[in-house]
Amino acid sequence: MSRSSYKGPYIDEKLMKKVMAQKAPGGTKTAIKTWARRCDISPEFVGHTFLVHQGKNFITVYVSEAMVGHKLGEFAPTRTFRSHGKMTEKATAKT
Repeated sequence: MSRSSYKGPYIDEKLMKKVMAQKAPGGTKTAIKTWARRCDISPEFVGHTFLVHQGKNFITVYVSEAMVGHKLGEFAPTRTFRSHGKMTEKATAKT
C-alpha cells in the first residue's frame, strides 16, 4: 500500500541535510552512507552517490533523473539469486 497523498513523499531529514551540505559551495561530492532504504528519491538527490545498506554491506547507488519518485531500497537488492539448479548428465539422460 502506498503512502497517503496528502502526506507527501517521505524524505529522511538527515539525508536531505547531507545532500544540501554537498550542494553548498565548497561541499565535497563523496558518497553518502545511509540506512534509510524507505526514503523517497527527490529531485535534489539527482547526481549524488549513496551507499545504501543492504543488510550485510553497502551497495553504491548513483541517482539519475529516472529514479525520482522511487525508494532508495529499490536499487539495493537484499537477496542474491544463486540459480534454479544445474543440469547434470543424469537429468539430461532421462529426458
